Amino acid sequence: MSDPSWQSEDEPDPIELGVSGWILVFLRGVPLAVLVFGGLIALLAIRLIERPLFGVQRPVTPYISQFVCRNAFRILGIGFCSSGELMQERGAVVANHTSWLDIFALNARKRVYFVSKAEVAKWPGIGWLAQATGTVFIERNPQKAREQTLIFEKRLKAGHKLLFFPEGTSTDGLRVLPFKTTLFAAFFTDELRDIMYVQPVSAIFHAPVGQPDRFYGWWGDMEFGPHLLKTLGARRQGKVELIYHVPAKVSDFENRKALAAHCEQAVRHAHSLIRLEK
Repeated sequence: MSDPSWQSEDEPDPIELGVSGWILVFLRGVPLAVLVFGGLIALLAIRLIERPLFGVQRPVTPYISQFVCRNAFRILGIGFCSSGELMQERGAVVANHTSWLDIFALNARKRVYFVSKAEVAKWPGIGWLAQATGTVFIERNPQKAREQTLIFEKRLKAGHKLLFFPEGTSTDGLRVLPFKTTLFAAFFTDELRDIMYVQPVSAIFHAPVGQPDRFYGWWGDMEFGPHLLKTLGARRQGKVELIYHVPAKVSDFENRKALAAHCEQAVRHAHSLIRLEK
């Protein structure tokens, strides 16, 4: 069963592009499409060589994904900044979830592999990109828990940094929801517990001047297409800020609930502080 989407008590803000907005959609949308799909073609071509030579290892293609994500923000005009040290140890990264823009932001600073619900693999466009970039797809099915843990172990032992959103859904970006503990369980196996670290990351979106604070939020039943047009057509853009916290060693925690609570507190505290400063 998939997680229910978070819903706001207020209706989403109306999308009003106007003539200038549509011009910006074209001026930003065309180069963004060229960047994304050009990068995808290059990635798939290199993967044809990379896969037979290195198997699950991906020594080249993650750099293509990172290049695409960094330059996507330049094309969109969205500011990007980050602070904190990147984790060098073997392990996973967890962050709060605001919108599809999180994927670009978190990949722009660090080469990661996302963990996503299985349904995403079937989404047009996003699903193809996710599969090509090595996303790990999971089913929220207890009967497949052991199988998915083995997949996690294989990827983590290969040195991949797996990234997932423990909230289980995206929000308006004004809050951090309680972290679900299910995926943390995989890190407590005998094979991984003593070598695993988890790095919490706070992702904060700052709205364009004059726009609602939740401008970049994508939640509930909001469709991807209109949200993309709204982002492309914004006359002014805001910025995204990433704060990387100290990695937590899994063996220092008694169980998945304790580890999840620690990561949630770190993400929530920094997120709240930044929002209060605005």
